[in-house]
Amino acid sequence: MRKNFGAKTYIYPQPVLIIGTYNENGKANAMNAAWGGICGADRVMVELGSHQTTDNIAETKAFTIAIADEANVVACDYVGIASGRDVPDKMEKAGFTTVKSEFVNAPVINELPITLECELESVDKGMYIGKIVNVSVDEKYLGEDGEPDLVKFNPITFDPVHHTYIALGDTVGKAFADGKKLF
Repeated sequence: MRKNFGAKTYIYPQPVLIIGTYNENGKANAMNAAWGGICGADRVMVELGSHQTTDNIAETKAFTIAIADEANVVACDYVGIASGRDVPDKMEKAGFTTVKSEFVNAPVINELPITLECELESVDKGMYIGKIVNVSVDEKYLGEDGEPDLVKFNPITFDPVHHTYIALGDTVGKAFADGKKLF
C-alpha cells in the first residue's frame, strides 16, 4: 500500500547549494538554495525566486554554487534565512571569507570545499541556468586519485519533509559496475 502526498518537492538527496554573487559595489553575498542540480554536462539549474542574489546575478551575469557541508551547516543555514537586502554584513556574520573566482565575476567561499563557477545562460520563471566554466576544489578534500573525496568533506542534503539537514552516508556500491552482475 502506498500513501499519496500530491505535488511535493520530495526528491532525495536534495543538495544544499550556496549561491555566491557580487553586488554592484563588488561586495560578496550568498544564499542557500535547495532546488537545483546538474541539468547537462556543463549546465546547472537553480530556482531562486527574488532575492538580493537574483538582483546581483542580473547585474553581473555570473554566480558560484558551493556545496554545503556538515562542518558549515550553521553558516549555510544562516545565509538562507538572513536576507542580503536587510543584513549587509551577512557573509561576515556567517563567518565566510571569499576570493574572486579566476573565471567568472563571482565569489568563491573559502570555507566550502567544492565550488561550481558559472556564467548566467538564461532565466525563465525563476529558474536560473548557468554554464559551468570551472569547478574548484580545496586540495585538502581530494583523494589519493586527485579527485574530490566526498567522505573527506561530508556534503549535506536537505530533507524537505522534516526541514532538517542530513549528512550523506557510506559508499554502498560502484556506479556503472554493480548492475553488470545482472547481465
